[in-house]
Amino acid sequence: MTKLRKSVSVALASLLLAGMIGFTGCSGVSEEQMAELEALRAEVSTLTKDVNYLKSEKSKLEREIADKNAKLEQCAKEMAETKANLQKMGK
Repeated sequence: MTKLRKSVSVALASLLLAGMIGFTGCSGVSEEQMAELEALRAEVSTLTKDVNYLKSEKSKLEREIADKNAKLEQCAKEMAETKANLQKMGK
C-alpha cells in the first residue's frame, strides 16, 4: 500500500512538474514578438490603403478610357457622315 501511495505521489509530482513546464512554455508572447506583430499590422494597414487607392485610380482610368472611346466612336460617325456628304456633293 505504501508503494502504491509512493508511486501515485511520484506520478502526481511528475504530472505537476510537466504541467508547470508546459504552462510556462506557452505563456504569452515576448516583447520582440509583440513588436513584430505590431509592425506587421502597420504594414497590412498601409498595404490596404495602397490597394484602395489603386482601385480608385483604376476606376478613374477606366472612366477616362470609356470617355475617349466614346469620343472616337463619335468622330468615326462624323467622318462617315462627312464622307457620305462629300460623295453626294461630288455627284
